[in-house]
Amino acid sequence: MPTTFRLNDGNTIPAIGFGTFQIPNDGSTYQAVSAALAAGYRHIDTAAAYFNEAEVGQAIKVSGIPRAEIWVTSKLWLQDYGYEPAKKAIDRSLQKLGYDYLDLYLLHQPYGDVPGAWRALEEAQQAGKLKSIGVSNMTPKLWQQFVPKFATMPAVNQVEFNPYFQQAELRQILATADVKLEAWVPLGQGNQDLLNEPIITKLAAKYSKNAGQIILRFENQEGIVVFPKSVHVARIKSNRDIFDFELTPAEMDAIRQLDKGKGQHDPDAPGLVKQLLSAFDVHAQD
Repeated sequence: MPTTFRLNDGNTIPAIGFGTFQIPNDGSTYQAVSAALAAGYRHIDTAAAYFNEAEVGQAIKVSGIPRAEIWVTSKLWLQDYGYEPAKKAIDRSLQKLGYDYLDLYLLHQPYGDVPGAWRALEEAQQAGKLKSIGVSNMTPKLWQQFVPKFATMPAVNQVEFNPYFQQAELRQILATADVKLEAWVPLGQGNQDLLNEPIITKLAAKYSKNAGQIILRFENQEGIVVFPKSVHVARIKSNRDIFDFELTPAEMDAIRQLDKGKGQHDPDAPGLVKQLLSAFDVHAQD
């Protein structure tokens, strides 16, 4: 039962992490990350566009857990794409978090001057500022557009993934290049239809687990890195409690049948860049 996965650059990533998207920077992120670390999480996922990097860094510092034992991910926002802007943004994220390196740094969205931004990530990796580098929200189409031109293969692609959207085509492409898929919204953003699927509820009863734990266990056995998000301490703890049982091959197949082949977010949709840029201004307080 994998509690860690090996990346194509030789680094080892914890299989389950704690997501911080949409947790406010009013002390809530600090409290949630503190609770996650206390519950045993050693992988925290943030981003410049989450506006909570400083609270993530603070919670880790105060936890007393050695920095080397915690895997920290952040992401570059679209406003800072291009070689020079990305270099500055990497340093800004490090400064906000209070670290001299990050375990993983991603291109948050695959638009604009992706090649220039990627070059900055490669350079920062060579300088030791970033241990692993990767991409996010890359569909098969966007992957083929950009990645063949990269000098360095991304270690991960962080995309929407849950039993309703299992990314079949993308996973084939990633498997060929030994790129690890990371799932955002691994529980389908609390989708009640998904949580109440008969196969999910049946397995939850069989293993004395909740629906979320069955889904996360399925994803873990599929080799997916997951980071469920919650601000409730009991849920933060239970989401990590997935390593004391194993789904059978037949049960895995039954959950695979839930795939609808389509997600809630379509990175290939026209006009999305403008929408994203207007939604998040990471320089509003500069």
